[in-house]
Amino acid sequence: MKIILMLVGILLLIAAGFYFIFPADQLPGFLPGHEAGVTHVHVKHGVVAGAAGIVLLIAGWFVGRR
Repeated sequence: MKIILMLVGILLLIAAGFYFIFPADQLPGFLPGHEAGVTHVHVKHGVVAGAAGIVLLIAGWFVGRR
């Protein structure tokens, strides 16, 4: 369980980085928010993905403590 939480948390932090760096038309097609011709970044998507990633990393850390 710890490894799964940590991996998903890391993947969400990577996705948050994508949302902050790339505009909507340059996002990979598998990420929500990909829109052709739109040049703004999805800040809200990045904040939510980053927050969820941090929460999952913390949860993984607490699950592993015994």
